[in-house]
Amino acid sequence: MIENLEQQNLRSRGQTDFWIREQCQELILSDRQIEELMRRMILEINRGLRKETHPAADVKCFITYVQDLPNGKEKGKFLALDLGGTNFRVLLIHLKDENDFEMLSKIYAIPQSIMLGSGEQLFDHIAECLANFVKEHSVYDERLPLGFTFSFPLTQLGLTKGILARWTKGFNCSGVVGEDVVQLLKDAIARRGDVSITVMAILNDSTGTLMSCAHSNHNCRIGVIIGTGSNACYVEKVENCELFDGYMDPTKQHVLINTEWGAFGDNGALDFVRTEYDREIDHFSINPGRQIQEKMISGMYMGELARLAIVKFTKAGLLFGGVGSDILFKRGQFFTKYVSEIESDKPGTYNYCRDVLDELGLEHATDEDCANVRYICECVSSRAAHLVSAGIAALINKMDEKSVTVGVDGSVYRFHPKFHDLMTQKIRQFVKPGISFDLMLSEDGSGRGAALVAAVACREPH
Repeated sequence: MIENLEQQNLRSRGQTDFWIREQCQELILSDRQIEELMRRMILEINRGLRKETHPAADVKCFITYVQDLPNGKEKGKFLALDLGGTNFRVLLIHLKDENDFEMLSKIYAIPQSIMLGSGEQLFDHIAECLANFVKEHSVYDERLPLGFTFSFPLTQLGLTKGILARWTKGFNCSGVVGEDVVQLLKDAIARRGDVSITVMAILNDSTGTLMSCAHSNHNCRIGVIIGTGSNACYVEKVENCELFDGYMDPTKQHVLINTEWGAFGDNGALDFVRTEYDREIDHFSINPGRQIQEKMISGMYMGELARLAIVKFTKAGLLFGGVGSDILFKRGQFFTKYVSEIESDKPGTYNYCRDVLDELGLEHATDEDCANVRYICECVSSRAAHLVSAGIAALINKMDEKSVTVGVDGSVYRFHPKFHDLMTQKIRQFVKPGISFDLMLSEDGSGRGAALVAAVACREPH
């Protein structure tokens, strides 16, 4: 019997859905793959901790020299400088009691010309904004301690000395790699000669997140960032940290480790789960071959991963009747926020999805197209959540404590509607029996953590 036109269309749509789902299988991580990812992650972390293997390790596990978590007794006014992307924040935090604090902050832009200019330009710009901030808030005459969150790979030689290993996130300022960024900031402040600020500590955003959450939850032992970039910090036994240099207090058995796990996979350890989309993103990035895991997780790349898959299926005639748009075909124009918006639609509805596709010049999209675009976005974001979960589960198992709180910050975790649940479910699946954990959103970002590191440093007599 000859099929009528409607039946043919239904069969054709079913085949289209099947082929797209079949092609997206490479974006879905199996349990066996996650177990292997965890094994390889721990192997790299241990390589990073050891003196002999550290130089060749992808996951560097830098010593932060932060050995004390907040105890709720920190008091006073502290500044924080939070630099980690195209903007930076300056904060003034007044700690009163354990859960009583006032926080004022302001965001300052970093123009592209400064991101790609000289280090002196960058730090002069930061010092100028710092000076303006303390004047605006009438603390110009006070000598304030400052915690400096610097969210780029650092080799720390002490609490106030950090050597930039390499730039990431679109920065490429000359004269900074291999230099002490604390000294560069101090020099810029000194060149002005009009403000009195003491840099008490340098840390990265994942350390700040851990400290910020530990202030209100003393069980916090891991800090994770899933935003423009991705990184993790955790509490390690000093005896496992062969690179710990300088004064070693015998009463302190732990130190915070900045893993810099965004570089996991730079040696090929992730090649078994990478796709053609990952390879294309890496090829066209400003740092090919670097930060491989970060390029599979973070907000800087997630939208582009989804776009590349959508473009492939459009050109194959499986989406939008094979008719794309100039915007869709332009690199970087499918923003990560689109992934979150599309997945926020209730099942069977496509309001947000249609808004996004309209912005991309795809007004001719059918409901079937919307369903398939959402499926692609779900595959990309779920893979990111599961990669992060593999790393967190590996760290929880390594620490082997009965209960651990994981502090999490970053725009992807904060705004994606399903990321928290995806992570909770997958981590629970892979942590050792008998270990409990919970994920805690860092309400105040890494900036408050920087001020708390400065406050804890002021608390220490030496």
